[in-house]
Amino acid sequence: MNRPHPLRTFIVTGIALFMVALDNLIVTNALPDIRTDLGTGLEGLEWTVNAYTLTFAVLLLPAAIADRWGRRRLFIGGLAVFTAASAAAALAPNIGTLIAARAVQGAGGAIVMPLTLTLLAAAVPPARRGVALAAWSMMSGLGVALGPVLGGAVTQAATWQWIFWINVPVGAVLLALAPGFLTESRGAAKRLDLAGTVLVAGGVLGIVLGLVRANEHGWTSAQVLGSLIPGAVLVAAFVARELRTAEPVLPMRMFRSRGFSVVNGLSLIMSFAMFGATFLLIQFMQGVQHMSPLDAGVRSLPWTGMPLLVAPLTAPLIARLGVRNVLALALAFQTAGLAWLAAVLSPTAAYGEMVPAFVLAGIGMGLFFPPIARAVLGFAPPELSGVASGVSNSLRQLGTVLGIAVLGAVFAAQGDFTTPQAFTDGLQPALWLAVAALAAGTVTALLIPALPTHAEQVVTKTPETPETAETPA
Repeated sequence: MNRPHPLRTFIVTGIALFMVALDNLIVTNALPDIRTDLGTGLEGLEWTVNAYTLTFAVLLLPAAIADRWGRRRLFIGGLAVFTAASAAAALAPNIGTLIAARAVQGAGGAIVMPLTLTLLAAAVPPARRGVALAAWSMMSGLGVALGPVLGGAVTQAATWQWIFWINVPVGAVLLALAPGFLTESRGAAKRLDLAGTVLVAGGVLGIVLGLVRANEHGWTSAQVLGSLIPGAVLVAAFVARELRTAEPVLPMRMFRSRGFSVVNGLSLIMSFAMFGATFLLIQFMQGVQHMSPLDAGVRSLPWTGMPLLVAPLTAPLIARLGVRNVLALALAFQTAGLAWLAAVLSPTAAYGEMVPAFVLAGIGMGLFFPPIARAVLGFAPPELSGVASGVSNSLRQLGTVLGIAVLGAVFAAQGDFTTPQAFTDGLQPALWLAVAALAAGTVTALLIPALPTHAEQVVTKTPETPETAETPA
């Protein structure tokens, strides 16, 4: 087998990672245009975001297939799916087609993203893997930070369809380069728990579907209860299966550790509050404050871009204060930021009143991600460190899905899109719910026990398998 070339591998995997990370948030500033152009409402907009995130979250869990089929082969297949789904999204004539295309796009992204790290780690000599991991993290962070800005710029300069069209030539070039630039590799063959994957996917889909449709159809309607109850049953069946199967998608024994359970709960809470709030705030900035898509993206940079500046400062803070205190501090900053927004927002609120809140929330996010990654791996059994990282990332994505669904439900119960005041009336209670969740998370963070003695060896080890990859929130 030919030795992988580090630079060529990084070119393909880095650009692919940036593209997939970008599509987590690139759609946010296009949502008002999509609502108008396709004649949809809040539910359609929620699914435009959630269809991508939901399939992404569920399909991150079963990574065994890459070791069996070949990592380069599966990477190319996932990239082809992502590129084709991007074209389908751009061509969507109605909201239903767009949502279906976004779901397929998320499936492709879930295949591509973890394999970018696996392929890169295999191509880089052990002595330089720390540098490679930093470069990988930078590409992921840039994708998340620039998503709203690029989405706004493209929507304003052309139409919302172009936020998906731009993926097509990039994907085509990567597909042409990948066979020659990447080297095939495989891992130990593992059995794929297909039944477990189907159970968790169906269960989460049923719960989210019920939450999204509750305000429109009523919480006790047959449609809503017909989604929530079967969803809960499927999730319970998933847990029961994972407790007894030999090779589970999600090894339940990891949750016997209080530390592992708490830090994963914090990941879900943070994503629930912050990204559920982002979904509504971007629409507030455009619909109520009459910002253009580009203006909204640029003016959200004090929030979305701050983690890139703050994250490098977390290592000395962790050394001085410890993981538990840094996580509590991060969540306290986020609580303060959203509380500030909830208190000052009105139809006539000036952008300057929002900037301090954006900075506080952005600092909190920057302080959150490095210690949570360290804690997840530190509290997991060393032999399950890769699975632990995949579980954490999936729960973070599910938190985003639930945040958009629940905060969207609160918004719909109290407000609507008809007037600036009606939008603000719905936004404020949704933000206060997010504040309450983050405040509870701040207190819960203090329950994190000390990291076990093996933690430093685990967290400094470069991941070698697909399921170890970190994804953006």
